[in-house]
Amino acid sequence: MPESLPGSREPSPELLTRLRRLADPDGFLPFDRYWEVVQFSQGVGYFEQASSPLGPGGDYYTAPSVTPLFGATLADQLLAYWHGLGRPAQFRFVELGAGDGTLAAELLDRLGEARPERAAWEYAIVERSDTLRQAAVERLRPVAERAGIEFAAPEVLGSEGPFRGVVLANELLDTLPARRLRRNEEGWEELGVVVDQGRATPASRPLARPVPLPQLPACPIGATLEFSPEAEGLLREVADHLEAGAALFLDYGAAESRWSSVPGDGTLVALRQHAVLADPLEAPGRCDLSCFVNFTRVRAAAVRAGLREREFRPQREALVAWGFVERLERALQAAPSEADRVRLRLLGKNLLLGFENFHVLELEATGEDLPPGA
Repeated sequence: MPESLPGSREPSPELLTRLRRLADPDGFLPFDRYWEVVQFSQGVGYFEQASSPLGPGGDYYTAPSVTPLFGATLADQLLAYWHGLGRPAQFRFVELGAGDGTLAAELLDRLGEARPERAAWEYAIVERSDTLRQAAVERLRPVAERAGIEFAAPEVLGSEGPFRGVVLANELLDTLPARRLRRNEEGWEELGVVVDQGRATPASRPLARPVPLPQLPACPIGATLEFSPEAEGLLREVADHLEAGAALFLDYGAAESRWSSVPGDGTLVALRQHAVLADPLEAPGRCDLSCFVNFTRVRAAAVRAGLREREFRPQREALVAWGFVERLERALQAAPSEADRVRLRLLGKNLLLGFENFHVLELEATGEDLPPGA
């Protein structure tokens, strides 16, 4: 596993060897291929490190780390989807990119409280990092047992074939390898890296790899476009296996016109200890990489795959519609002290206002419609 030393930013020799091995004959490594290696490569990638990268003690935090009210609100929405399908006894909740299980633990607690005795529910997590998956399994098995819900940790979404249920992904799409293209005077060029003298340096070459539909937008010279073929493929995988029910993606991003309409370097960031690194190539395998989700392409991929879009809106609006404010008010009334009430208000404000670039994409399988408002 990679070292977890706070001050270390040097890539491991094994990581550099893998990057060189996977490069093209000219030494060029497209950025999505570089991303795959430094983030997910077995034994040396960022998500294989010994300690969890999530939470206050890691490199970044997600909404479940802010307040348990997020998970409770989300659980109620998952239950609404179940009600919308007619309260079937057999129902499967699948969380993609479950990380260390923080959100799943909160969801299982709430789902367990609401589960009818006759219901045969299953909660499955899909997590590509062996380290995080093992930690999540150890954490979640006893929680699921208390909740009376079957628990599974399959390697892929479709391991058990088509199912009725809900697919959930919170801050997953922005972690998936992204291609980076830049418009120049001749057309488009592919951005990537070359590994030289023990470090990765930026590189580019004329675009040769095909780009799936939709077509690339008209962009000014100097504009950078980012998108994740893996994220778009994931939508197709969900459509192939979700027989009836809903899919819910919460992530930060925007329409591609937000950054492709003006010259710029795109949205790529590298995070380490909750700080943005000046150079995103500075610490390969030892920092978190992410890009804004290109929701223009993700939404188009969902429609092409046969999923129907129910809602696409800012996360703040979705949480309000799902009852977060009312849940917060009840928590404030039950708080034992004024100090606790102040803390709850601050956490609630952070969740509603601090995640300003976050959106929620709600989809449904077209084989069986959910009634409006379910």
